[in-house]
Amino acid sequence: MKRSPKTIGEISEAQVLARLLLADEVVLLPFGDNQRYDLVLDRKGTFLRVQVKTGRLRDGAVRFFPCSSGSTTDHCTKTSYLGAADFFAVYCPENHRVYWISVDECGGLKECSLRVDQARNGQVRNTRLASDYEYPMGSDPTGEGDRLISG
Repeated sequence: MKRSPKTIGEISEAQVLARLLLADEVVLLPFGDNQRYDLVLDRKGTFLRVQVKTGRLRDGAVRFFPCSSGSTTDHCTKTSYLGAADFFAVYCPENHRVYWISVDECGGLKECSLRVDQARNGQVRNTRLASDYEYPMGSDPTGEGDRLISG
């Protein structure tokens, strides 16, 4: 049975939430679903808004859309998360990993890619390596320190 986009998003949110709780993070969940973020990290009184996305492993990269989509009867709109969220938490069901990336880094793009495999043409410059954004294997996703997170 094919899952609906809403169900796929809920699974991604559950995967991200589980990892945060296992890492002893304090997580706040907004009431309803009209906010431009899915959850909030409470870092000793500093609140970080997190938008959860589902990434897809395609051509050696985890790809996701760093914007929201909406439609009216005559056209589709895409809205950036710049200023509305602080971080994306991207769950990739194909490899069961979560990646953290600042909205400021990719919020203005149509699509964001995190390279899992080396590019076929060998390009390294201007490439985001997925391993640099993986959570909880790497360092603190907020860049607030080198606190290693064990899972």
